[in-house]
Amino acid sequence: MNSYADAFDAEEIAAGIAAWAAIESPSFDAAAVNRMMDLAAATMDGLGATVERLAGNDGFGDVVRARFAWGEGPGILVLGHLDTVHLVGTLAGPLPVRREGDRLYGPGVLDMKGGMYLAIHALEGVIARHSRLSLPVTFLFIPDEEVGSPSTRALIEAEARASRYILVPEPAKGDRLVSGRHAFLRYKLYTHGRPAHAGVAKGVGRSAISVMARVIAEVEGYSDVENEITYRVGVVKGGNFVNVIPTTCQAEVLCVAPTPAAFEEVRQRMDGLTSPDPEVRLEVEAGPVRPLFQAHEATLELFEVARRVAGEIGLDLDHGQFGGGSDGNFTGALGLPTLDGLGVRGDGAHTKGEYLEVSSLRPRARLLAGLYEELSKRNR
Repeated sequence: MNSYADAFDAEEIAAGIAAWAAIESPSFDAAAVNRMMDLAAATMDGLGATVERLAGNDGFGDVVRARFAWGEGPGILVLGHLDTVHLVGTLAGPLPVRREGDRLYGPGVLDMKGGMYLAIHALEGVIARHSRLSLPVTFLFIPDEEVGSPSTRALIEAEARASRYILVPEPAKGDRLVSGRHAFLRYKLYTHGRPAHAGVAKGVGRSAISVMARVIAEVEGYSDVENEITYRVGVVKGGNFVNVIPTTCQAEVLCVAPTPAAFEEVRQRMDGLTSPDPEVRLEVEAGPVRPLFQAHEATLELFEVARRVAGEIGLDLDHGQFGGGSDGNFTGALGLPTLDGLGVRGDGAHTKGEYLEVSSLRPRARLLAGLYEELSKRNR
C-alpha cells in the first residue's frame, strides 16, 4: 500500500473544514441546510462526480448523492450528514469558527462536516495518484441525521444494500473505530389537563405541566448509566400565560439501548407509561428508531482491512460499540459491512465547545485514502 506520507497537509484540510463550518445548517432549517448542500454538490462536481440533488421531504433539506462510476458492481458508500444541532446565530454568538493552538472550533467541525470534508479530501488524494479506483464510490450527504433521519432512512438503506462497503466518517473515538452502535428510540409525551385561573387557591384546574414534571422524573429515573441504558428528556413545551393553569405540555425523550434486552425493556416501559393524575391524560407517541448495530462478521472483516492500513502508517487501532447514534446504525443493523468513527478527532460534540484536533487530520486522511485503495484492490 502507498502510505500517502506526503499527500496531505493538515492546515489545508483545516481551512476547508472551517469554510464548511462557516455555513450554519441546523436540521430544522431546510434553507440553511440546502446552502450547505450547495457547497457539497459543487465540491463533488469539481472532483468529477456525477451529482444528483434529491428534493427534501417532510420539511427537511435536500439530499446530495455524488457518484464516481469506476469499475462495475457494488462499491464503496461514504455516508454522512451535513446538518448540525447548532441554531443559526451560533457563529455570531457562542461558537464562532476560530483556531486556538491545535484546536479548530466551530459548529459541525467535529460532528460531522469535518468528517465528510476529510473523506472527500482523502479521495482527492487517491484520484491525484491513481486517477480512479477499480470500484464505484458514492457519497451520500444527509440533511436530517441529528433528528433521527426520519425522511432519509429508506434512501440510506436502499443505497447501502446496493453497496459492497459502507464507510461512515463520524467523529473518531480515540484509537478505536466504531464497529457497533447502541440503539436510539425517540418518543414524544403529551399531557392534557384542565384550565382554570392560576390565582385561585381552590378550583377545577389540573396542570398539564405539573403532571409532566412528575412523568419526566419517572422516565429519567429508569436510566441505568453504568450499563449505558439512558432515558433523557431534551425538549419541554407547555403553557401560554402564567396566570392560567396549563392544559397541555409536550416533552421529547431520547432513549438509548446497548443490547436487545435493553431495547425491549425501553419499549415496554415507554409503552406502559400512565398518568400519575387520573384527571390528566397522558399520551405517548413513538418516534424514529435507530436500530441496534452490533459487530458482525462482515463489519469485522472490514475492520481488519482498516487495521492493517492503520498499522502501515503507524496507527494502532482497535474497535468497539458506542452510543451517540449515526446513520451507520441503519446499515450495520442490516448486516452490511459498516465501519464507523472514521472521521476527525476532537471533543465537545453537541456543545458550544465543539472542536477538532488539527493534528489528527493528516493521519486520518492517510487512513481513509489507504482504506479506499485497499478496498479497491480487493475488487480486482
